Amino acid sequence: MTIKVNQITEISLKDTKTWGHAIQLGNGLILTDKIDDVVLSQRIIRLDFILMALCRKGEAQYRINNHRQIVTPGDLFFISQRHIIEDYTASPDFECQCIIVSPNFYHDFVQDVKNVSSLLLFSMNYPVVKLTEREMEVYGNYYQIIRGKMTDTHHYYRMQLVKALLLAMFYDMSNVIYRVGEKEPKKIRRSDAIFTEFIRLLEKHYRTQRRVYWYAQKLDITPKHLTDLVISVSKRSPNAWIDDYVVMEIRLQLKNTTKTIREIAKELNFPDQSLLGKYFKKNVGMSPLEYRRG
Repeated sequence: MTIKVNQITEISLKDTKTWGHAIQLGNGLILTDKIDDVVLSQRIIRLDFILMALCRKGEAQYRINNHRQIVTPGDLFFISQRHIIEDYTASPDFECQCIIVSPNFYHDFVQDVKNVSSLLLFSMNYPVVKLTEREMEVYGNYYQIIRGKMTDTHHYYRMQLVKALLLAMFYDMSNVIYRVGEKEPKKIRRSDAIFTEFIRLLEKHYRTQRRVYWYAQKLDITPKHLTDLVISVSKRSPNAWIDDYVVMEIRLQLKNTTKTIREIAKELNFPDQSLLGKYFKKNVGMSPLEYRRG
């Protein structure tokens, strides 16, 4: 297939099944020790999954949202499903411990929307982070344990166990967020600062406020200005972010509580459960009851 110069190539999670010694759990999780540089190089690409990886050997370079990144041994790097990746190159000996998850799988094991926003904002400001020896050891241990549990096909609770381990790993590695954030303050552009404040407002008020106008008013800018800034930073509209947070909360409520659809609708400020059902189906492709039973 010929790739046009400015064409963005979408890379799906299923494309990663052939990377290195990849192993898969369900349709949402893959662990592998190598990134396929043939797939990534000489293209403008966008992933439909979240990738977190620790470089163990060799070197890789790429541009993420037009910023050059260099990855060397000991670097933990993040690439979300919204990032644009260009000019990827890697040394022949490049090896990394990759954890690749679909957004749906990620939302299934997180237990609070703050978990999502903290990783989101951190990965945007620090897409590559140098780990300490202890942090490398912690990451490696989790990687090997999770990989081992994924291959234990006779374990009745394999899926639940892997999700619990991933959540524990997330909390453990969140120490990196605080360490880097405290010791390496970064000068942030005004657009990044406004986007960060928008996400913080959204995190606090998404249960009751779903209008871009409301958030723009709180930020003392026009809805158009907010929309332009959010798109410039994240490549997504404020409405898309609002929908993500609301849908994520509905997912969590459906999977982790016994609340009725009516109770969830009331808590999230929907006029009735019918409108919540239509909203959820539009964004997820199935009804709340179908999702709860799945």
